[in-house]
This record gives sequence, structure tokens and C-alpha cells, in this order.
Amino acid sequence: MKEEVISKVSKKINLKEYQIKNVIDMLSEGATIPFMARYRKEVTGNLNEDELRLIETEYNYMVNLENRKEDVKRLIDEKGMLTEELVKAIDEATKLSEVEDIYTPFKEKRKTKGTEAIKLGLEPLAKIIMTLPNKTRDEIAKDFVNENVKNVDEAMTNAGYIIADWISDKPKYRKAIRNYYWYNGLVKGKLKKGAVDENKTYEIYYDFECKITCIKPHQVLALARADKEKVVTYSLSLDKAGVIKYLEEQVIGGKSSPLVQDMKIFIEDAWKRLLEPSLERDIKAELYDKASEFGIGEFGNNLENLLLTPPIKGSRVLGFDPAFRTGCKLAVLNENGDVLEIGVIYPHEPKKEVDMAEKIMLALIQKHNVKIIAIGNGTASRESEMFVVNLIKKYNLDVKYVIVSEAGASVYSASGLAKKEFPDYSVEQRSAVSIGRRLQDALSELVKIDPKSIGVGLYQHDLKQKELDEELGFVVSKVVNEVGVNLNNASDSILGYVSGLNKKVIGKIQEYKKKNGGFKSREELKKVSGMDDKIFEQSAGFLRIFGNNPLDKTNIHPEDYEIVNKILSDNNIDVKLVGTKEMESKLASIKDEAITSKYEISNEKWESFKNNLVSGVIDPRDDVKQMTLRSDVLTIDDLELGMSLEGTVRNVTAFGAFVDIGLHDDGLVHISKMSKSYVKHPSEILKVGDIITVYVIGIDKEKGRVNLSLIEE
Repeated sequence: MKEEVISKVSKKINLKEYQIKNVIDMLSEGATIPFMARYRKEVTGNLNEDELRLIETEYNYMVNLENRKEDVKRLIDEKGMLTEELVKAIDEATKLSEVEDIYTPFKEKRKTKGTEAIKLGLEPLAKIIMTLPNKTRDEIAKDFVNENVKNVDEAMTNAGYIIADWISDKPKYRKAIRNYYWYNGLVKGKLKKGAVDENKTYEIYYDFECKITCIKPHQVLALARADKEKVVTYSLSLDKAGVIKYLEEQVIGGKSSPLVQDMKIFIEDAWKRLLEPSLERDIKAELYDKASEFGIGEFGNNLENLLLTPPIKGSRVLGFDPAFRTGCKLAVLNENGDVLEIGVIYPHEPKKEVDMAEKIMLALIQKHNVKIIAIGNGTASRESEMFVVNLIKKYNLDVKYVIVSEAGASVYSASGLAKKEFPDYSVEQRSAVSIGRRLQDALSELVKIDPKSIGVGLYQHDLKQKELDEELGFVVSKVVNEVGVNLNNASDSILGYVSGLNKKVIGKIQEYKKKNGGFKSREELKKVSGMDDKIFEQSAGFLRIFGNNPLDKTNIHPEDYEIVNKILSDNNIDVKLVGTKEMESKLASIKDEAITSKYEISNEKWESFKNNLVSGVIDPRDDVKQMTLRSDVLTIDDLELGMSLEGTVRNVTAFGAFVDIGLHDDGLVHISKMSKSYVKHPSEILKVGDIITVYVIGIDKEKGRVNLSLIEE
């Protein structure tokens, strides 16, 4: 079956069969996707992480599909009803839903009007009616009247229920009508009587209508949530004329019989009572599946870009967790994120001790030479920003500030991990530390939090949670391994995402670090209890060690050290020059063809070796533009139509992007205002973390909303 599945997957995702086969073989041997993407390019044909995961997902789906096909054939065969025609239909099915449609007529029936009619002995009558004989209802039904079936009308009605079941269960009809429904049906939203929607969250769905084929994923999720919250009725509708016409053509055809009118009634009943509600559920489920898949992908893209936020290196940071009643918690961090001092100030209501707050802040800034303040964007953020700006101006401080998303900070602060890290701190103090560290190195801090709590998706609680967890876990793993991990200061949280490592080995690694003061080389990893050859192979290249061997800080895998050292030795280049300009100039004088032919390595591998030898540490975050540091505050009253501003993209959705321009709430760039050309999805233009220039095109002071554009009018 494996070869057949590989062939089908190859055709479906348009990748070569050898690529599918090699990837599946390596996965079965314990290889990880990050490892294959970086170190087995020759085997995979240069596939990236997303392509490798697509292979894994589609292969698993196809295996499940083939297994289900075999199950269905076996189950039907056990009933003695398997025919060549059924085998052919099952084998040709490309979706699980198609296989289930075929199997539906053979399932054990739950109690229906049709099954009750069969118990009354009316199945033979139903079969007679289906042939549409040239006889009257009285002629064919009179023999079925008895103490349980009072008269001909009752016999015909009940036989009709059996026929309705047969029509509803026929795979051919269901497939054709589902297809017709999909392309001709409408999605409708109607405000429910007596509904309460105080903030008019679902206002655009109060009287909503859209073709099923045109509805957007976020609209499906919004309608489903509005219906669940009893604000809007979410339904599908279809002009039944086309369905009835099709069924009459299929069931009645051109036959003439005194029973045609009865058959039309049975067909209408099959549609209204059975097919319509069943297909509405199916199509709603399919719409939800697609919307969820889209929303999960969108969430994953946003999370990936957020995790790739460039770190603020070499600066001392003051983490500022705003609050009113309980005071603003402060945490001063050194360049490595270690806590130097914590404090609390009360610059806001009800205490409003502004002078004392200024003295404490000023003392911390001067004592620790703080250059950047990271302010959380939660409650009292706006007021705290004003306080910080006034402080900077009043004392002419050489300090900048940044508003940092607090999403998930409270989750981390109350977690067992945070308690273990800072057992003597309050929840708010831990939150201040987390806010500061997010600015210094977003990736290292955000991996401590459930990715769903980071807040870069829409309707996340309405999405398929298992699939969402899997996607976000994959994204975090992808980024962590792409960036690499400095092993000697790595937390359990970030090591948990490193290729090949498991909880037990991570524990042993941390024990080894405590006992030996850290690792001096990748080779030393082999001394860790539980670190077998496979785990070392899968993980070593992603763990950076700044120790004895300069290659240990690069992405070059230890399995390639021998050949790299030989290349350097043969060309009289000292390995200690890794990451220097001198290394770059020496390698530039060597002809690529001479290396690839002499050492029998591919051009791609040699290019990878060169990039690592020249750069030393390759960090994809270095290519991302740094976030904007501020020293003054902006209010909505400062805005004017047409004004040009610099902002940071905080979230990207199907309908637009939310941009932080320095106000309390982010401004919205609608998809229609991103380009003069057609834009299918905002992610084609923007991603989370982008620093962009926007133009103010709408100001609603009452609601605090600002509309922005990327297009200069």
C-alpha cells in the first residue's frame, strides 16, 4: 500500500515520488522535520519545513483514507452486499466524506420513520412503488392494509418514508446535490429576536447574505460564534427547485404512472426532512473545516513573524507592568536578561504619588544605566506611557521606550515555570520581568507560554484546538531550530522545541550544566546520560556552544566537521578565523568548482559551509528591521487626515492588518487600502513585526478608532 499512497500524495501536492518516499523513510527512522530541512537537502531535494510537514500530513491522511476504504469494503462484504461497482466507487473516492457517503446505506439504521415503516412490513410496497407500475395506489396498497396499517393512505405514506430514506442515502444523489448546494446556496445571518449585542460586535451580520462560494473564513467563524452567543441566526438556504428537478429526473425519469404524484411527494419529503438538514450540517462542517484551517494558518504565520522579532542586544532594559490600584511593577534587567532590581510605583489613581514615582524611576535609570523602558500594553498602559514620556522630558533623559504586547504574560507569571524561576516574586513582578525580556529576546521569552495565549490570531477559541496546538507547536519548533539555541544559557522551555531532544535528556543536560559549569563543545554532549547517537545527530547542529571549537557556534553539523576541517587545512586557513572578515577574504580566493569536485560535495552544501564559516552565527532575525523606539507620546487628538506615521504591524487577518502607531488601540489598514492592485490576502503585503509607513484616512474619536492606508492619497 505504501507505494500506492506515495504515488497519490505525489500527484496531489505536486512533488516527486522520490521526495515523498525519502521523507517518509527518514520520518520512520526518527528524523525530525528541522533536521531534514537543514541537513538532508540532498535527500529531500531541497524541501523546506513547510513542504516536509505537508508531506507528513498528506501521507498520514492518505494512509487513513486507504485504511478506511478497506474497512468499509470489509464491512459491506460481511453483509454479503459488496459488488464490483461498489469496490470501484470506494477505490476512486478521494475524500473520507465520499467513502462515508458510500457506506451510509449499509450502516445500522437508527430509528427513523423509514425503519418504523419497515417494521410494519411495508418495504415490499416501497419497492413496488419505486418501479412506478401502471397501477393505482389502491391496487398496489390494498394488500398491505391490516390491523397495524389502517388504510391505503397510511400504507402509502409510510412506504413513502422508506423511499425517502433510500433517496437520502443514495451516494450518487448526495454527491450531486451537495455539489449543487455548494455552488448555488446562500449563507444568511439574521439578528435574533431579543438579542443583546451591547458593543455591536456582530452588527454587520444582523442582515447578512452571501453566496457559499464567496464567504470569507473569518465571516464563517464570526457567524458561528454569533449564533453560539445567541445574537445572530446562522443558516444556509437554497432554492429547492433545482434539487427537486434533479431528483425527479433521477427517480421518475420519463415514466408515466398513476403513482407519479405520490413519488413527487416522497421526493419532496426526502429533500425537506432528510437531505436538506443533513447537507446543511455537512456544508456548515465543511465551511468550518476550511475556515478553521485558514485561521490556524493565519495564526501560525503571525506567530512565526512575532517569534522572529529581532532581539534588542547589549542594552539594559526596565520592564514596566502598568496598573492602577496595585501600582506599576518595575524590573531592571541586565544585557543578559538577569534581574538587577525590582520595584513598585504608584503614579496613577487612586494613590497618584507622582513625585515619589518619578524619584524611584529616576534612581533606577541612573543607577543601572537603563537605556530602554518596555511598557506593557494592558490596563493603565496609556497613563503609564504619559508618565514615562513626561519623566524623559522633565529630566532630559537619554532613554527610549517601547510598548510591548502583554498577551500571555499573566499566563506565564502565574505558571509553575515562573514560580520555579522566581519563587520569591509576586505574579506582577514576574510579569514585569517577562515584559522586559520580551523586548530583549522575544523568542526566548515567548517559548515559555502556550502559543495560543500570545494573541496573534482571530477567533482562536473557535478553531479546532488539536490542529491549532499542532500547528503552533510546529511553528515554534521551526523558528527555534532556525534561530538556534545557545545551550549554556538555554531554559528547559526553549530546549523543549529543539530537534530530537526529549524531556528526560533535557533534564540531564541541565544537570550536566550545573555540575560542570556548562558545555565547552558539542562533542561533550555525548557525555550526557541518555544522549544516544540518534538524539545527538538530530539535535547537535541546532545547539550553539561558544567554547573551544569555533565550528560549534555555527549551523555546520558535527558530522561535517571532518570535511570542513580538511578543506580549511588544505587551504591553510585557521579554523579560529570563523566569523571574521579574514575568513571571508580567504574563502573568496578559492574557486567553488575546485572545492565541490575535489571533496565531492554539492554546490548547495559548499555554499552553506561558506556562509557559516564567514558569519559564524547565522540568525535570521538579523535581517528583520528593528522596532521603533519612542521618546514622545501620540494621542488621537494629534492626528490629522493624510498624516504620515511609522507603525509596527501587530496582527494580520483576512480583512486587514492592525498597526501600532503609538495610540492606546491599534489602527486598522483594511485590505482594500493596502495596494492599488488586487490583494488576495493581507499577508501578501504585510507580516507581524513589519515596520511600515501608513497614512491616516479616518478618525473616530468617539470609538477611539483610526483607519489607515498604505497608499498615499
